[in-house]
Amino acid sequence: MKQMLLALSPTPKQSFENFVVGHNIEVIHTLKQIISHKLPIQFIYLWGNEGSGKSHLAQIASDHGFVIHDDVHLLNDSGQIELFNTYNLCKESHQNMLVTGLYSPLQMKLRDDLATRLAWGVTYEVIALSDEEKKLALLRHADERGMKLNGDIVDYCLKYLKRDMPNLFSILEDLDKWSLSYKRPITLPLLKEIIAANKI
Repeated sequence: MKQMLLALSPTPKQSFENFVVGHNIEVIHTLKQIISHKLPIQFIYLWGNEGSGKSHLAQIASDHGFVIHDDVHLLNDSGQIELFNTYNLCKESHQNMLVTGLYSPLQMKLRDDLATRLAWGVTYEVIALSDEEKKLALLRHADERGMKLNGDIVDYCLKYLKRDMPNLFSILEDLDKWSLSYKRPITLPLLKEIIAANKI
């Protein structure tokens, strides 16, 4: 029997192309300008809820040579001192840096000196997609691939599977491959069958 494909393909590498922008047009524009050296900003701080896309953007920045520190809200006092020193080193060496956290700098009860550093450059809230926006993005992605996808399949994915967009896109692509391989239409029973077989 052919091997089941769903969720076995690696999650696509984070890029601007597979980041669904939603309400984050300005942060994407700014980050692209910094990366292309069209905007003389050294530091960028991104905050927002889990799953909003902060780590996706941090990975893009890392691929372009930025120093990255995710989840600043988890730092203890010594970790905050270390990050403060890293900021200063980046400033002296003209190295770009991107830091992420759950909240804006002044809402996390950080050391005053570190909170000041986090505000040196630009600060953006990364706004997560609503379920309706995720659904529209997935349906558009399916349409671009020529997939006939019903809304109930997307609803099921959003309710029961890992909800970050790269993973959801990967699931749709694997579902498409499996459907083509077995010459079966894409239906909710088919999705459930594959999930059961892969125990995901």
